[in-house]
Amino acid sequence: MVMAAVEPDEKGPSWAARLLDPFVKLFDTIGSYILLTVQTLVWVIRPPYRLSQLFAAMDFIGVQSVFIVSLTGVFSGMVLALQTVYSLRQFSAEGVVGLVVAVSLTREISPVFAALMVTARAGSAMAAELGNMRVTEQIDALTTMGVSPVQYLLSPRMVASVLMVPLLCVLYTCVGMAGSWVVAVEWMSVDPGIFISNIEKSLTLDDFWMGEIKAAAFGFLIASISCRQGFYASGGAKGVGEATTQAVVQSAVALLITNYVITNLLTPI
Repeated sequence: MVMAAVEPDEKGPSWAARLLDPFVKLFDTIGSYILLTVQTLVWVIRPPYRLSQLFAAMDFIGVQSVFIVSLTGVFSGMVLALQTVYSLRQFSAEGVVGLVVAVSLTREISPVFAALMVTARAGSAMAAELGNMRVTEQIDALTTMGVSPVQYLLSPRMVASVLMVPLLCVLYTCVGMAGSWVVAVEWMSVDPGIFISNIEKSLTLDDFWMGEIKAAAFGFLIASISCRQGFYASGGAKGVGEATTQAVVQSAVALLITNYVITNLLTPI
């Protein structure tokens, strides 16, 4: 007697499952990000402290970003001064160009643009490096040897990013002001005494600290998002590329959203 073969049920997932799948993936991503970030922060304060890893990360994130941050800062300051002089000269108010440029750089442009440069250069590299280590099982090898990969790989990068991005923000402001001086004073004949005196009278420490607080928060976001994407990468070379792209895009979006939130909280109404 020949038994008829039973055809398996070929139905795909239901419409409800397809509808909920993006939300499930979103919450899974958020949950894994939060858990990994908490683990990283815990390992920051727990010994042993990997100082060699920390100094290497500070060199990579901070020192090696000096050129690109300086180059971007100079031309940002020059463009900002050029546009401001053209706009204010109609009202014979070009004397406040220095103040406008200084406040704009200190509070907004320097932390945002410096962080974006670090994201493009160091954040993408961190995601790619960690992703490559994941797909080649180097992270699994660290776990096998009894070394926490979170402590060894992620915590130094997070600390280095939080420390170095504010310093790069200061550098960005300094070179941006130098570029604005060249354009406004040397090329467009703005009075140098008025240029400096308006900055001295009106620029405050609150402006400086707002920029530094933003830069520290941005450094935290860059490291945590980039490391998370690389740490959980899968699928070989294609997966590493996708993780790197997502790290840059998500970091940039998070920076801009956080910039608004911090500005809203710290700006007096």
